[in-house]
Amino acid sequence: MSEKAEFRAPNAHSYNLTSPAWWIASHAWRYKLFVIGTLIGKTLSIATYSIAPVFVGQAAEAIINPEKAAPNALLYAAIGVLVGLVGDGVTNLLGSLSIEVIAQKLEADSREELYGSLLGKSQTFHDRQRVGDVMARATEDVKTLNGMMNPGFAFIYETVLGFLIPIIYIGILNPQLLIIPLTFVAIYIFTVRRYSRRLNPVTTRQRDAFGKMNARLEETISGIETVKASASENFERRKFHDTAHEFRHWFVRQGQMEAGYIPLLWYGVTVGALFFHALILHQAGTLSLANVIAVMGLINVLSFPVFVSIWSLSLVQIGLASARRILSMITARTELDQNVGGHQASMRGDITFDDVRYGYGDTDYGVYNLSFSIKAGQTVAIVGQTGSGKSTLTQLVNRTYDADKGRILIDDVDAREWDLDALRSQISKIEQDVFLFSRSVRENIAFGKPDATQEEVEQAAKEAQAHEFILSFDKGYDTEIGERGVMLSGGQRQRLALARAFLSNPRILILDDSTSAIDSATEDEIQRAIQRAREGRTTLLITHRLSQIRWADVILVMHHGTIVAQGTHDDLLRSSEPYRRIFARYDVALPPLVAAQGMGDGGKR
Repeated sequence: MSEKAEFRAPNAHSYNLTSPAWWIASHAWRYKLFVIGTLIGKTLSIATYSIAPVFVGQAAEAIINPEKAAPNALLYAAIGVLVGLVGDGVTNLLGSLSIEVIAQKLEADSREELYGSLLGKSQTFHDRQRVGDVMARATEDVKTLNGMMNPGFAFIYETVLGFLIPIIYIGILNPQLLIIPLTFVAIYIFTVRRYSRRLNPVTTRQRDAFGKMNARLEETISGIETVKASASENFERRKFHDTAHEFRHWFVRQGQMEAGYIPLLWYGVTVGALFFHALILHQAGTLSLANVIAVMGLINVLSFPVFVSIWSLSLVQIGLASARRILSMITARTELDQNVGGHQASMRGDITFDDVRYGYGDTDYGVYNLSFSIKAGQTVAIVGQTGSGKSTLTQLVNRTYDADKGRILIDDVDAREWDLDALRSQISKIEQDVFLFSRSVRENIAFGKPDATQEEVEQAAKEAQAHEFILSFDKGYDTEIGERGVMLSGGQRQRLALARAFLSNPRILILDDSTSAIDSATEDEIQRAIQRAREGRTTLLITHRLSQIRWADVILVMHHGTIVAQGTHDDLLRSSEPYRRIFARYDVALPPLVAAQGMGDGGKR
């Protein structure tokens, strides 16, 4: 994993991240016994299979020249073939089982490693990613690693052995016969290297095209309501067609390159040339008929490795391209660190911003020159027009983002010095766009406290005014609410989010316009629940509802990323024109004194 991470899985295995090849090798070497089993099994398999043609040649010699044959020569030849082929079957089974275990372990472990890495990345990192492309890497790219290992790598190893062992046997029979096979090996290595170099960029672009296609699909499905509402189905269909066509193009390009794979042609030439050479040596009396038959049987062993290499090389190249995509995400830089062993304590809730600045990349969006202090237990309302930086300010408190400049102190300790888990476990945030998981109601409420009892879950739901509508479901708290809570209304989703916050018992509570979707009949009850929840807690409240702002001990007025005023509601109505303008926009009735003073535009509102 990269040097910094917001989360590190306990007892996670460490892998070599130097390159895709070393990364895959370190995954495989984790299962040393299976690696050894693969190497031994495949080696013995090719060795025992290759010995069979030698015995076949001896049997042919015994049949043609029985007077020169040793007693029981045919029996011994038959036993030799039987032992060789049975040995091939047994050892090949050992090697195949071993490599299959490695392949399955590689897929499972690499997916777990990638998932853990994604959990450890900062919000800034995830803001830059397309979800569909991330999903493609975690599913399809990881799956190709399995095929790369078995049968890809298995066939590559069998190809090497399928060349090496038969050629050794041929050399033992007659060293003169090595000229043609070794020439073929040299030509084969040259053509395969050239083929691999040409195939590598094609497979890389193929995997990238798949990621783009998957990202387009995810965006369209996630935004299907917007697509349908704007009657843009045909436009989205054409866009998806373009990305799918690009993916298809690189598949076709791969097929064109595979069609031009010429080692099979050279193998045919080699078989004919070696047979001709063997006959010349036989005619000269330096090679027996038995050895001619054995040599042709041995060269035939090379046919399968040469044939299958076109497939295995493609699998390995695609696997390496996928490994590069996965590894680029695992090793990507992240801004925040978990800071294990950092400051851990029970929070009081004091918050201090000391000349804080944060910007989103190279844009002008963000906040700057933020300086203020909040005492533990205070309720602070943050108001301002859309885009003024309210949400960004709250995201700096729990280190969703880290300040570019200045310090944020929590209980007089720099937020960077806190253990990230200790910090965030004591801060709860409810946003306007509530995210719920495709799980049961109980699991969603208990998300921050998985070991909560049913009684605790129900009590939190009651405080959030959610208990009654939950019981109206057929399965009550065991009801599956669908992805992102699609079965629920906006108000119901927000009440479940409130219940989740109540259950986690945070020391700092952040409410980002969290009651915007709640009807007026329910709002008064929820307001009372929130007032109970904020007792003894520091509460940051982003809202435009006057009924909520009046609770605040302090109000921060933001404009264009900075704080332009702070104080109580009554003081700001008298002294802050931006504050008055905010409420004039929502047609809030102002006190007579303020109305008489006007809005800074000739008395007009």
